[in-house]
Amino acid sequence: MQTSITNSATRYGWGAILLHWLIALIFIGQFGLGFVMVRLTSQRTAFELIQLHKSFGFLLLGLVLLRIAWRLGNATPALPRSVGTLERRAAPLAHLALYAFQLALPLSGWALVSVSMLEIPSLPFNLFVMPNLPLAESDGAESFWAAAHWYLAYAGMTLVALHVAAALRHHFQLRDGVLTRMVTPSSNSE
Repeated sequence: MQTSITNSATRYGWGAILLHWLIALIFIGQFGLGFVMVRLTSQRTAFELIQLHKSFGFLLLGLVLLRIAWRLGNATPALPRSVGTLERRAAPLAHLALYAFQLALPLSGWALVSVSMLEIPSLPFNLFVMPNLPLAESDGAESFWAAAHWYLAYAGMTLVALHVAAALRHHFQLRDGVLTRMVTPSSNSE
């Protein structure tokens, strides 16, 4: 049985699975990195971690855009029949919310560095200078975007925690195969 890069009617393919777990790893890692970098006393280390945080933020933005395009271009596996009506209605809304936060967070970070009065360039993985968004620099705008980025991060992580809890519930309590669809890829015979 050969696995498939695309989704089937019952399972996700390698494309969706790899994007899902890579985005999850970066999204959760970004929260931890952001939490640590703002609490450091060493300005040099903080600066290096901020540049790394921005690098992964731009990577996350690109991967999420790719993931959304992938989802739009592939079939979405149907939920098992055992999944109730409420969950069937909530699942697409939860996924939409996850995508929204995964877009809003890096965009709000990009806006934050774009309006900063410090004018420190963003150097994704030290490969090139990422241009700023066309936003006016000001202390007020910087405060706004810093707060927005902070609130979005905590709300996003809360949503991720709920998503993980739901997946674990499906796997360990309901035993309905919802989680395994995002671990074991579809096959060409499905």
